[in-house]
Order: sequence, then structure tokens, then C-alpha cells
Amino acid sequence: MLLPHSGILFSAMTQLSIIFLGTGGSWPTVKRNVSSVAVKREGEIILFDCGEGTQRQFQKSTQSYMQISKVFLTHFHGDHFLGLPGLIQTMQLNDRNKPLYVYGSRGVEKLISQLLSLGYFKPAYEVIVQEVSDGDVLEFGEYCVRVFRVDHNVPAVGYVLEEHMRPGRFDKPHALELGIPEGPLFGKLQRGETVILKNGRKITPEMVLGHLRKGRKIVISGDTKPCERLIQFSQDADVLIHDATFHSELEDIAREYGHTTARQAAEIAKTAKVETLFLTHISPRYLDYHVLEKDAQAVFEHSFVPKDFQEVEIKLKK
Repeated sequence: MLLPHSGILFSAMTQLSIIFLGTGGSWPTVKRNVSSVAVKREGEIILFDCGEGTQRQFQKSTQSYMQISKVFLTHFHGDHFLGLPGLIQTMQLNDRNKPLYVYGSRGVEKLISQLLSLGYFKPAYEVIVQEVSDGDVLEFGEYCVRVFRVDHNVPAVGYVLEEHMRPGRFDKPHALELGIPEGPLFGKLQRGETVILKNGRKITPEMVLGHLRKGRKIVISGDTKPCERLIQFSQDADVLIHDATFHSELEDIAREYGHTTARQAAEIAKTAKVETLFLTHISPRYLDYHVLEKDAQAVFEHSFVPKDFQEVEIKLKK
């Protein structure tokens, strides 16, 4: 599904943060819960995967699960979706009344239908499910989410959350030279609106704004072996959140189970020229995560293993 670009420009003040709710793989440990990453953009939370216990992770974090608008599932292994039934029911018990959107690859409608039929429970609010596939682009006003196929042992996808272009720098001295009075008209031009001066002269945004600037870009790999599509879709990303289940010493095991080593994830980040790499889906065998961090940093310096509940703000480039 390719939806048309809305052409919407967003405010330069829009805040964007990543909250790592679950950074472990396979099963929960004392230090790490299973997969779940929240992206908070202003008052909205976009959730990527929802492993068991995600609702409790929210309660222990600084965020509210009631702000979740959308859930994107990378694939249907339990450590990526089994938190949904409890989360949906808890929202109901807290009087949620706005729809919840759930996205996933082929079979997601059947899966969510089964989850919602467990026990004596039915949400009073709408749970709207949409199947996505490789190449889809979902438009949400000021940002879009791109879907791309990855290489796991079951059907799986990754996601790119990318903001649309934002206005160029406002040239105040030139605006004043054009006779635009300082005040509300400045703001209209910065929002992309054309204004008309008292003398009848029409001023368009292009006359006082520089070149459009890129928004922020976050890539979530889900579970996968190294693949070319990850490099393609991660080009110049601000953040790449990548499966790094194993150390490079266990590359054969990683390949067998459809995963990536920390070093391989770093190679992808380096090739794609991303700004920062976060390694997640950490195997329970690694009590000392620094071994994975060092494994990756030998290839790509800006590689980090986040802890559960770590929050990272992604700032706009000037």
C-alpha cells in the first residue's frame, strides 16, 4: 500500500524520543524484558513489538500506555507479541475510548482475533488491525512508516519511521528587507503559508525560507539475519535499532536461528552510514552486555547496548 505524500511540514519544536522497554530476546531475565520499543512523538506513542510483560514495563517507566496510538509487530514469535492481550485489557480497565491500531504481516488479523477471544473479555474500544507487506508506506500526517522484508526463520518485517521534510531556515533580515512586519506574518511564512502585505504584495514561503531540511529517521530491524534490504532502508538513519542476539564468536548459531551478531549489526550500520546503532534482542546468555558492545564498537564506534527503560531523545539537525 502506497499512500500519497501529504506534503505536511512539521514544527521544528516537535520532540521525538525512543524508550527501550524490552531489550532482551527469547525470554525475560532479571535484567531485561523481551522485545518492545516505544517511540514517543509529542503526545503520541508508537509501539514496535509488544513482548510479554510490556504493560508492566510501561508502569515502571516514565511513559503511559494510554498514549499508545499504534502497535507495529515485526513477526509472530511470542517474545514479540504476547504482551498484547494484557495491554489491551489494561487499557480497557483504564477507560480507553479511542481506537488502537495494530499492524503486522500476513496473518495478523487472525492472530489479533484469537488474542481478543481469550477468556471472558472484549474491549469496548476499537482494535483496528491492518496487514502490511514489503514496500508498503503508511502515511500519518507529519511522518510515515515504511515496511520492508527481513530475513528471519519465519515471515518478518522491519520498519522505518521517517518524518517528512521540514521548513528551511527563516531569513529574518531578508524578510524585513521585503517589508514584512515582525510578528504573526513571520509565523505564517514559517508554517508554509503565503501572506499578503498591506500594499498588496504577495510573499511566498520560498522567498524567505532556505532549502527544506530532512526530518528524523528511525529504523527497527526486528529479528533477522544480515540482509541487503536493511542496508538499503537504513541509509543515513539517525538511529538503527538492530537485532544483535549473539557475539561474533557464535556467528554460525546466529545464522542457524535467523539472527545477527553484534559485529554484523555494526557492519550494517557502518555501510548504511547511520548516526547511532542500538543493539537489542540480547540473548539471556549475556549477563555482561559490554562484550557485545565491544564486539560492535570494533567496527562501528557509535554502537551501544541500551538498558531497559533507557530513554534517548533524537534531536533535529540544524
